[in-house]
Amino acid sequence: MSDTEKIKENIDIIDFIGEYVRLKPSGSNHKGLCPFHNEKSPSFMVNRERQSFKCFGCNKGGDIFTFFQEIEGVEFVDALKTLADKAGVTLTRQANDVNKNQKNRIKDINAAAALFFHNVLMQMDVAKEARAYVKERGVEDATIEEWQIGFIPEQWDLLTRYLLKKGYGIDDLVASGMTIKRDNANPETGKGFYDRFRGRVMFPIKDVHGTVVGFTGRVLVEGEHTGGKYVNTPQTIVYDKSRVVFGLDKAKQEIRKKGYIVMVEGQMDVIACHQAGMKNVVATSGTALTEEQIKILKRYSENFYMAFDGDDAGKVAAKRGIDLALQQGMHIRVILIPEGKGKDPDECIKKNKEVWFESVEKAKEVMGWYFEIHFSGKDLENPREKQNIVDILLPEISRIPFAVERDHWMRQLAGRIGVDQSILREDLQRIQGQEKKIKTREKEEIKEEKEQITKKKSRLDLLIEQVLGLLYRFPDMAKDEKLAILDKPLSTSVYGALYENVKIQYSKGKLPNGDELQTANLKEQIDNLLMQSEWEFSSIEKDKAKERVESSAKEIYEEWKKQQRKQLEHAISKAEASGDKEKIRALLELFQSI
Repeated sequence: MSDTEKIKENIDIIDFIGEYVRLKPSGSNHKGLCPFHNEKSPSFMVNRERQSFKCFGCNKGGDIFTFFQEIEGVEFVDALKTLADKAGVTLTRQANDVNKNQKNRIKDINAAAALFFHNVLMQMDVAKEARAYVKERGVEDATIEEWQIGFIPEQWDLLTRYLLKKGYGIDDLVASGMTIKRDNANPETGKGFYDRFRGRVMFPIKDVHGTVVGFTGRVLVEGEHTGGKYVNTPQTIVYDKSRVVFGLDKAKQEIRKKGYIVMVEGQMDVIACHQAGMKNVVATSGTALTEEQIKILKRYSENFYMAFDGDDAGKVAAKRGIDLALQQGMHIRVILIPEGKGKDPDECIKKNKEVWFESVEKAKEVMGWYFEIHFSGKDLENPREKQNIVDILLPEISRIPFAVERDHWMRQLAGRIGVDQSILREDLQRIQGQEKKIKTREKEEIKEEKEQITKKKSRLDLLIEQVLGLLYRFPDMAKDEKLAILDKPLSTSVYGALYENVKIQYSKGKLPNGDELQTANLKEQIDNLLMQSEWEFSSIEKDKAKERVESSAKEIYEEWKKQQRKQLEHAISKAEASGDKEKIRALLELFQSI
């Protein structure tokens, strides 16, 4: 039996796809709304006997692997590895192909790091203060185990040395975000590399399938050189903070069971809630709530209870998330912790967990909450104050995608303000017109910016971007003597400043990352190069990359010569027109030298 057959045998396709789509029995099939296109009537079918799915609206279909690839946007090897782990299947024939994939190597690095951090916290004397801190926060031993909370001492390269000894490559450690590279780093000896996380209590961040994709490190003792209180894994090929919901791997079943999601701000809030027995709780991973996170959460429930810190920053972040969730058709309630009972769920639970449970139970429907706070203390005899209330609440009502619900709140507003609904509809047209103008202007600005960027980028520029992106993925290729012909094309390209800044390291095959460069512009250039390289060459192996770079180097040089000659021809024509014989001779010599 092949690996794929074993996986299919061990994973029930109805249960698995049911984690993404609400399925109901329909004869010998299960039926639901297609997750790949918008539809009102379900045309998506899953058949357990055939172990396949089919949508009769968009015609997508296949098996469990096809589904996972499509909905998570991953390659087959990633789907194979993830589903094998879920099924408890040890890969055989295809294992080598899977392990060649950098994404899976980085996932393995993250898993090894999480285990290392956890063992240090639980077993090492150096973690004595960290254990005391975790206990002070009220975290029980069983919870520490369940969430794999860990610790890393204040040492420069403890984790890096450990992972190198375990056989992981230094390039993969840097790509995982666990290790940072110095200017003088030597990939062959491992010297000049240091840990991103030092002296911190560590919280693994897992995707919805329970795979460790990143970390949050909370500093144990704040000092002048400790950096921020919290440090997170940077964007990597396995960690996109806009698409990860902290705790969802543990909360998803309880969310389905209870029928609603509780969204809190901090990771400790999530952990405290789960420990207290409320297990349908999740949090964003160091970012305001995003469209991608809402789409992921919507797979499990459309009922959304939101708690947020009472300060201004917390309210602003919550407001952005609420607006996005309303537009996605989520039914939102706001959790309000009573005054003096705690600034956040974690603190509230420590004081009295029953207060927190009651606050969730009594969560207010979001539009009712908006009405309450914006009508509070207002003089409804003052026409200007009435207009201000309308200007605030009408846009919120307009975001509701459901006509009946939207009409209900229009009636409520009209009744409380004391005007006819037709008056509000006039105002709504005015507000929507203003918003449409703003959106149109923003779209035009974005379009113009993209056009300007496109105009600036010639075929030569695009080739150079590809080569530089590959060199940053495989820096030791820069030693290749065949790439010497790139010196002039790179120096005169739009990346000239970047090339000059890194020329010394480049010649040694030691390219710095964006954090080590001096200006924000150069950092941005490197980030863009790496993202584009990941988009085009995410699964390319080093040998293929070398062939691609050497081939492109020749094409770049020939393209550069064409451009230079064309420019010189134009300059010579101008010199001939002005009769400048000295300039003509110098330009001709330069033309012949290219």
